Amino acid sequence: MTTASNFAQPASGGNSAEEEIRTLLERTLATLERRSDAERGESNADQPGGQAAAAPHQSLARIFTLSPFETAILLLCLAAELYRDTGDICAAAAGDSRLRFPTFHLALRVLPEAHWSATLPQSPLRRWNLVEMATGESFLTAQLGLAEPVLHFLMDAPALDERTQPLLEPIAPPAVLPSCYRAQAEKLIALLGEARQEAVVPHLTGNATAGKSAVAALAAASLGLRLFSLDAAKLPGVQKDLDFLQHSMERDAALLGFVLLIDVDRAAAAERAAAAQLADSFAGAAILRGDGVPALRHARLERLILDRPDSASQQALWTYALGDEAAARCNGHIERVATQFSLDSEEILRTGAAVRRRLSAVQGSETGAGDQLLESCRAGAHGALESLAQRIEPRAGWPDIVLPEASLEGLRAIAAQVRQQGKVLERWGFAAQTSRGLGISALFYGPSGTGKTLAAEVLAHDLGIDLWRIDLSQMVSKYIGETEKNLRAIFDAAECTGSILLFDEADALFGRRSEVRDSHDRYANIEVSYLLQRIEAYRGLAILTSNLRVNLDSAFLRRIRFFVSFPFPDLGLRRCIWERVFPAAMPSESLDYAKLARLNLAGGNIRNIALNAAYIAADLDQPVRMEHLLTAARRECFKIERPMTGAETGGWV
Repeated sequence: MTTASNFAQPASGGNSAEEEIRTLLERTLATLERRSDAERGESNADQPGGQAAAAPHQSLARIFTLSPFETAILLLCLAAELYRDTGDICAAAAGDSRLRFPTFHLALRVLPEAHWSATLPQSPLRRWNLVEMATGESFLTAQLGLAEPVLHFLMDAPALDERTQPLLEPIAPPAVLPSCYRAQAEKLIALLGEARQEAVVPHLTGNATAGKSAVAALAAASLGLRLFSLDAAKLPGVQKDLDFLQHSMERDAALLGFVLLIDVDRAAAAERAAAAQLADSFAGAAILRGDGVPALRHARLERLILDRPDSASQQALWTYALGDEAAARCNGHIERVATQFSLDSEEILRTGAAVRRRLSAVQGSETGAGDQLLESCRAGAHGALESLAQRIEPRAGWPDIVLPEASLEGLRAIAAQVRQQGKVLERWGFAAQTSRGLGISALFYGPSGTGKTLAAEVLAHDLGIDLWRIDLSQMVSKYIGETEKNLRAIFDAAECTGSILLFDEADALFGRRSEVRDSHDRYANIEVSYLLQRIEAYRGLAILTSNLRVNLDSAFLRRIRFFVSFPFPDLGLRRCIWERVFPAAMPSESLDYAKLARLNLAGGNIRNIALNAAYIAADLDQPVRMEHLLTAARRECFKIERPMTGAETGGWV
């Protein structure tokens, strides 16, 4: 360690200028030690045996294994920051009025125990970017200055380099950790401890994005360290810049005591490779988070899987986040939320706290507490899906749909299974047996306009679940692998929400796999196989619609739990549709539903006719009559290129 006694004797003979340098260093040391005693006085009493805590320069020397000569160079640079007369002293000692700053030439000439190796690129001073060299006439006479984080550390105020600070995000330890993460947290603590002795990089994968950060922050805190996250997408593309960034972060990690969490989730392939290179050679503890990490060349990669909390852990988190009073007011909705939604632990804690605050403002009211919880979960989940699919606001109820009794029975069975998922899968233990085939999938098949999309809306309205229609034009891509990537994003986002996914006219996506004749056939079949796996694993309700059941791949048919037929409506069903299609507030006059039912059209066409007739009547300021419906019917049949017969419309007017 460097103390004042190191500068008591001249290095060789000495002169007045050299004596002034040594006096300057002793003054700097005294300043540091006084600051250390004053600022750490209270904490010193807690040191074992009453020992005083190390002064900042001593800690710096220990962290980076600095020699007394290297430590003295840092103190000389610190003096240049603290004292105005340092320039005069340096110029006098160097014998050159232009050199009014510390240099390697000055240090080698006047400081004790000088050694040339301190000037080498691999020396601690330069390897860790502790000092910065300005451009000079020569290497030895270039100005030396403290890197700003080193200056702050010596002044007992550690801080990140301002050049790296925008790239690093501090991650605080979680207030509570789900019990299902305990084993992974303990293993990560052991791996981080092991990383101090050998090259090992923990790799956190799984769908718990916030959960992975929470476990990493807790593990770091258990070792007395902080956690900073670095988005790999922000890494520089030039190797020289990447090397500088790495050395700066290595220095700051040692000064501040933090673990580096490198997030590769949003990174491109080149950025993932740069992230792997950074973690592989990082002189400190580094963690990789996300999928698609390439193999490391030197360090051992240890994979830890962290998925979103299971239903039991989610229920416990909801109860904790809501508090006993609010949880009691939600009265059974917690189990439904934990089953329907698959949220990260941080999302549950944040949403639960917000709901608790809102409920506390309405003391004593039990009405709507559970609905507030459900609505808060749905609102938080909308963002991820809005850019990927179209949300349909469900307004239709059971009275609005007209189908044969067998088809209605199938729809009611679907609703019952969605409603009882929590009881059957979690409390009755089916989810513990397997992770596949737990979702509910249904095929709605029948001609266009028979109510397939309307039925999905009825289910969403009855269950209080969001309905998202997948836009196939955005999903299907001619580029190999893009369709699969797009659909993965859909399913990953939907997993959090428990939403109903409606693949309207799904033949394009779920069609029959073809015989492989070329590479396009092979990749198309890979897409179909991938979809088979995701449909089977999806924990929500997935609805496929098709005009013809035979158009779908047989492998899909084996995995679909419900088949609901939407036949072309017969005379009796068409009359029911006509009787229900008009809103109660609409004025009408002399409508003959028996005659209207003779028009052999599907329900979708009937709704179009009713709406267009209403506009015709409104424009004439009249109630809706049969003549208005006849005009609208002619337009609809012309649009679909279908002739109207006298038998169908006879007696309408």
